[in-house]
Amino acid sequence: MGLDEDALDYHREEPPGKIEISTTKPTNTQRDLSLAYSPGVAAPCLAIEENPADAYTYTAKGNMVGVISDGSATLGLGDIGPQACKPVMEGKGVLFKRFADIDVFDIELDHDSTEEMIHTIRAMGPTFGGINLEDIAAPACFEIEETLREEMDIPVFHDDQHGTAIISGAALLNAADIAGKELADLDIVFSGAGASALASARFYVSLGASKDRITMCDSSGIITTARVADDDVNRYKREFARDVPEGDLADAMEGADVFVGLSIGGIVDEEMVQSMAENPIIFAMANPDPEIGYHEAKAAREDTVIVATGRSDYPNQVNNVLGFPFIFRGALDVRASEINEEMKVAAARALATLAREDVPDAVVKAYGDEPLQFGPDYIIPKPLDPRVLFEVAPAVAQAAIESGSARRDLDADVHRERLEARLGKSREMMRVVLNKAKSDPKRLVLAEGDDEKMVRAAYQLAEQHIAEPVLIGDRQNIWETMDQLGLSFDPEIVDPDEATLDPYADRLYELRKRHGITRREAGELVEDGNYLGSVMVEMGDADAMLTGLMHHYPEALRPPLQVIGTADDADYAAGVYMLTFKNRVVFCADATVNQDPNEDVLEEVTRHTAELARRFNVEPRAALLSYSDFGSVDNEGTQKVREAASRLRKDPTVDFPVDGEMQADTALVEEILTGTYDFTELDEPANVLVFPNLEAGNIGYKLLQRLGGADATGPMLVGMDKPVHVLQRGDQVKDIVNLAGVAVVDAQNH
Repeated sequence: MGLDEDALDYHREEPPGKIEISTTKPTNTQRDLSLAYSPGVAAPCLAIEENPADAYTYTAKGNMVGVISDGSATLGLGDIGPQACKPVMEGKGVLFKRFADIDVFDIELDHDSTEEMIHTIRAMGPTFGGINLEDIAAPACFEIEETLREEMDIPVFHDDQHGTAIISGAALLNAADIAGKELADLDIVFSGAGASALASARFYVSLGASKDRITMCDSSGIITTARVADDDVNRYKREFARDVPEGDLADAMEGADVFVGLSIGGIVDEEMVQSMAENPIIFAMANPDPEIGYHEAKAAREDTVIVATGRSDYPNQVNNVLGFPFIFRGALDVRASEINEEMKVAAARALATLAREDVPDAVVKAYGDEPLQFGPDYIIPKPLDPRVLFEVAPAVAQAAIESGSARRDLDADVHRERLEARLGKSREMMRVVLNKAKSDPKRLVLAEGDDEKMVRAAYQLAEQHIAEPVLIGDRQNIWETMDQLGLSFDPEIVDPDEATLDPYADRLYELRKRHGITRREAGELVEDGNYLGSVMVEMGDADAMLTGLMHHYPEALRPPLQVIGTADDADYAAGVYMLTFKNRVVFCADATVNQDPNEDVLEEVTRHTAELARRFNVEPRAALLSYSDFGSVDNEGTQKVREAASRLRKDPTVDFPVDGEMQADTALVEEILTGTYDFTELDEPANVLVFPNLEAGNIGYKLLQRLGGADATGPMLVGMDKPVHVLQRGDQVKDIVNLAGVAVVDAQNH
């Protein structure tokens, strides 16, 4: 089956299309409906009548963008009309929602005149927080945007013009740096003089390029002052007319530093590339076929040729999705009245800066595990990089505030936390812990310190001031890894082949001499990173430790259990996962340590898990789970759960609600919990779930994660005397950083 048929199947599958409307407030009861509509809705209506700005408080206006088109220049298809362009506009709405959590109404207008388009769109102002003009042919698009920007008090943004300009502008900033050239000194040639080409040329000037060094070519050749005198070009193209001899694209490219293609495929050959200046920059962005192929352009010369295209199957894709969702997000968050030049420049510079940072594992995997590192083949971030939201939106918002476009101020830290929450509850929860960690960073041992992921995590921990990383491993290997990754920082490294380990061997011997360990064996064991890290933490030379990335869980857990052991008030350790859903978070224990816990273990694990929940600012409500509800089944398995719950309820030191034994749906569904079992200690559904054994715990959290769509953080080790956490093999760098944050907060509490 070909791509076209796949696409048709994708769109026709029930329900047809790609979008739907969903409610954001409860509509389950008569009272809910009376609040949502009549008579309750009158109150916000009257409030908005008195103060129109309250529309942002009481309606979805502040997070609503209108994607509007007449279908006259539809994505690679031309003038197909408003009805036929609807799938593209729906798709645009999907991208807004997927990347920036912005809601969209797509509106396709059947108008024949520019004036009608302007009048209709202007009348929609009360509905939206911003307008995204899409796929409207030039030159009408220029007049429509210019007029609406002047007459409307919300952002109006024609993505076909400015999106390509901003993304390619970010690429140009980095490409020029790699090529060793200043923007002001670049000779830039454009192939194409339509909406995106003109907007890109203007934007490059805003970034620092010289207008006098930009040469623009249309289908008739170089746009010159002589052609203007002959009335051969429209008023928009005249802005870039140059007083140079007439010629074609090949003439214009001779000696040029930069080629920008926004025209048609295949019009540039290798000879034209060879005629360009040293280390040329080629942005061949015609779709689906670029002006010259990526490989042909790279092969045309022996020096460094930096190539970007509009295609996803080549490096350096100039993709507008890197821009519009995040630009609008920043603009909406400060209720900007427009998207001005300062905001667009801020977006481009934020993208350029992000491309220089270490790339998350998830992004690398999404693009076929190919290395992604700043250089000629990686000058702009990838569209699926979640960090774009946190870099571009705040930069745009700040630029709006500084330039006077914003109608409300927004603290940068608060803004970032709100953006984290939009990407999911797990990021919001981790932000709580990471902020706590940053308030007082601790020394954190990374036992497998010469692993690439550990080195990358150490860099992020140091850069974000989450922890003071101490890497255990081969010093030379760590330095080489840092050099290969382009990471510029100076971590503390403990190399077992260089360090004086006698004090650690002596301490390990002292701790384990009555457990079958000789002094010689202790000396050998401390050469292992897990034992060395454990002893360092036990002796106070470090505050916390992470391990497990390259070991099976039991193997990684054994050294810290032997050396550090459990806390004074604990006899057992346990592994806890935090599972986050859209509007709920639950902590699941035990999922990694105790195979068949008795009532003593279950009681203790519940206490420790409740303490962990509070580190995430969650007030615990604990349920001890079983297949029985409050004595409905009586056997050895249910009795131990019932006994543990009873002890906890009777203990005056337990300051959180706890009950059991109970089934999982009883613990989680309010109607069952309070409707059927009104005697329960829980007046709300539980957020701490304690499983009766390891098998149930491991199965349970994985079912919730995979079928329930939860994000899992962990396992977090509780009950230890000092902070130690054991990673899972295959964890990503973000998992290491998150667990490091938990370890630092643990150390702060100790």
